[in-house]
Amino acid sequence: MAKNIQVNIVEEKTKGGVKSRRLVAYIVLGITCFFCLIWFYVLLINATRYHGEIKSGFSALPSSYLFYNLKNALTGTKPILQGMINSVIISTCTAVLCVYFSAMTAYAIHAYNFRLKKLIFTFILAIMMIPTQVTALGFLQLVDNMKLNDSFIPLIVPSIASPIVFFYIKQYMESSLPHELLEAARIDGAGEIRIYNTIVLPLMVPAMAVQAIFSFVSSWNNYFIPALVLTKDDKKKTLPILIAELRNTDYANNDLGKVYATIAFSIFPVIVIYLILSKYIVGGLAAGSVKG
Repeated sequence: MAKNIQVNIVEEKTKGGVKSRRLVAYIVLGITCFFCLIWFYVLLINATRYHGEIKSGFSALPSSYLFYNLKNALTGTKPILQGMINSVIISTCTAVLCVYFSAMTAYAIHAYNFRLKKLIFTFILAIMMIPTQVTALGFLQLVDNMKLNDSFIPLIVPSIASPIVFFYIKQYMESSLPHELLEAARIDGAGEIRIYNTIVLPLMVPAMAVQAIFSFVSSWNNYFIPALVLTKDDKKKTLPILIAELRNTDYANNDLGKVYATIAFSIFPVIVIYLILSKYIVGGLAAGSVKG
């Protein structure tokens, strides 16, 4: 009887401790979500307000100028809609090429044994430490020599080599891509390209979906390199460049409502891409490979 009472006391204490930790976790997550989302709320509220209302101070309630601001943004001097199309093209091509060829590189390092394998892996990781700004001057000279200024090619093709995406997918392969599966495919007569496209890629869908989201968002928000390459034709510029040019005009004559509406307009493609790819993040790993 005494033992049962002690067991019950221990269970009650354990349940109480779990509830306390869960309550603390919910509070921390709630505070974190608040500080993450409050800025989006301010952005959306200001997108619905007139320029004079924004300058007068913050308001927690929306106004009625959203469509007016969007109309001014889309019909203004800057080709905002064309800039969004340019950003979608560049970001989509960047995400697809980056994920596909980084996964191919990771597969080569993971599946094959060859000389200098460790050295090549270390070299790729070392490139991760080099900031983009360090190589920007040489990159611009190369672009100028190849007559690729005001072109999307310098913004898309270099994305094939992404050490960060390679490293992430390589680590994912270590735990999710057994060598026995590859050997069985080779014994059945499958070629290496077929193995990669029909077995490896379906198995890597969760990792590739995550990296596709990150690559798309990184390319979408990229301002530094596009601002150096796309300098002359406004119709070739990406959305971040056009937003910066809108904001950098004379402050007294600048329409803040139009700027906020443009920024709000620019985040919708990122949300759409996340909603499309997020369903692949949590999914069956081996199931996709077997079906392929």
